[in-house]
Amino acid sequence: MLTLGTVVCGFVLDLLLGDPVLPVPHTVVVMGRCITALEGFLRRIFPKTDAGERAAGIALAVCMSGGTLALSVLLLRLLACLHPVLSFVLSVFWCWQALAMRDLKVESSLVQTELESNDLTAARAAVGRIVGRDTDALTREGVTKAAVETVAENFSDGVIAPLCYLMLGGAPLGLWYKAVNTMDSMVGYRNDRYRCFGTGAAKLDDLAGFIPARLSALLLILAAALTGQNARGGRRIWRRDRRNHPSPNSAQGESAMAGILGVQLGGGASYFGVFHPKPTIGDALQPVTPQHIARANRLMYAGGFLGLVILSAIRLGVLFLLKKGGVL
Repeated sequence: MLTLGTVVCGFVLDLLLGDPVLPVPHTVVVMGRCITALEGFLRRIFPKTDAGERAAGIALAVCMSGGTLALSVLLLRLLACLHPVLSFVLSVFWCWQALAMRDLKVESSLVQTELESNDLTAARAAVGRIVGRDTDALTREGVTKAAVETVAENFSDGVIAPLCYLMLGGAPLGLWYKAVNTMDSMVGYRNDRYRCFGTGAAKLDDLAGFIPARLSALLLILAAALTGQNARGGRRIWRRDRRNHPSPNSAQGESAMAGILGVQLGGGASYFGVFHPKPTIGDALQPVTPQHIARANRLMYAGGFLGLVILSAIRLGVLFLLKKGGVL
């Protein structure tokens, strides 16, 4: 029950306040600095060959994810020895930092505002803060699609996946997932620098996000059904296009979102100046407009609440069965 309480408190804090503004760096920023330092160290000590770079990347994935889990457990136990309230407060704080629903809505809504003001330059800059692709040459439609796609994809990475791991193992396992996801966002690229080195982080992120990504798509479809939107279209496109992406997870939420909204997402994009062709996702039943960003955010919020309720119920059900069976 204590773990559930910390997760719910963290969810509510994220919903109300977004990421906390503090005089110290965000936990993910600290993770990023550690990843950069470890990458430099491991590249120096491993051979400068493809096999050596793969081994260095695997070492990074193991050290960063394992170290995050071990350190967070140790800190919580030390605080619990001082006073249980201190451990509870830190757990709530970490749960809060692990979630990113409000900030995703705020940042994507800013893109919508700039588009509706017909300031394409500002809209490109705004969407550039939340996507990894090159944005300088994006058209108005391209900016809009990028914003909708990142809401759909990050519904899993920033909401449902952290919730799953927080419910499963509390704040330490939630931070473990954030470390894995942060590594992938930093080194999981298929360019010359990270083609071999980033393999370990990318594969670990694919594995960690496999179930949450599919759960995210189902939650979006359920949210559409409960809010009177096109759940049937979401289910149809999800079943058809959920594999239309190089990543095994990224098209899950995007395909459900595309089907619900009746728009076409995906397609080729430029990363670090190199164009990468990709299949499209969904049918272009209507043009993508800035209003679709708002609709995507409403679906994300509805899906997030459903995810919290369903995962809480599953946790409570498992705890009840374990207690009834004498395990607890």
